[in-house]
Amino acid sequence: MALVTKDKPVSKDYQTIALVTGYWRPGEDYQQQIVNALKGKVHEGDVVTVSEKAISTATGNIVDEKLVKAKLLARLLARFWMRVAWAYPLGTLCRLRRRTVERFKVYPFEEGSRHKQLALEKAGFFQALMHGSEGGIDGSNLPYSYVSLPLRNAQQIAERIRESLQNELRKVVVVMIVDTDKTYTFRNFHFTPRPGSICGIRSVGGILAYLMGRFLKLRMRSTPIALSGFSLSAETALQIAEAANKARGYGSGRNVWDMAEAFDVALTEVTWEMLDKVEHKPIVIVRSRRKNT
Repeated sequence: MALVTKDKPVSKDYQTIALVTGYWRPGEDYQQQIVNALKGKVHEGDVVTVSEKAISTATGNIVDEKLVKAKLLARLLARFWMRVAWAYPLGTLCRLRRRTVERFKVYPFEEGSRHKQLALEKAGFFQALMHGSEGGIDGSNLPYSYVSLPLRNAQQIAERIRESLQNELRKVVVVMIVDTDKTYTFRNFHFTPRPGSICGIRSVGGILAYLMGRFLKLRMRSTPIALSGFSLSAETALQIAEAANKARGYGSGRNVWDMAEAFDVALTEVTWEMLDKVEHKPIVIVRSRRKNT
């Protein structure tokens, strides 16, 4: 049974309802979990947002980096690029938190090399130059050396979720799959470093997009990567994605360092059982306030 958090007035236009569920491990019937969680809570015309990370984990779209063999380039990225370039000029250029920069100075060599190797193989060189979430690859809220990969069929998944909600709950809603990786906005132009996003948001440049967005202090919001149901503009979708992200929170931590510190263990010693004990909110209902006025 899903618990409901208190409605949050994230903006004058939307209210959010975050649903607390158990942790979705690989093999979880996430589609049925979504249906069960929304029974009696979702209204006609709501936007149902679902975490990409939660779906990737449930579908087994994850990799154990312990099995990855790092090559020379990945080792160079871990030892020099992360510990020097990101710890000093790039960290300052991007106005990163001091705590984050200090972590780069002691970036783990072996684990980091394997992570960079996977990024090179799955996302390419310019994504591997990112300091984290390279190409949408992310290790937060996952145990041991596991990382999640970005969904390759996000649109089809969103459509299946929407159809199941319509068939089983008799509700016509919009389904949006959301990632915490940021989209940056310059006037009416929206762009993101990560691959894969909805129409109206450009996936370009990898690290170049990230550097530009951070250095210029552009508005940044969570990225909607798939949308099924009513048509929404990119701007509206971004507003909803960010509202959902604020309501969802970070689960066990914003990143792998925060997660390990929260459990007081080493980076690769978080277990499935530890994650089971954390409050997870993979589903957030975003409702227009205009309907209620």
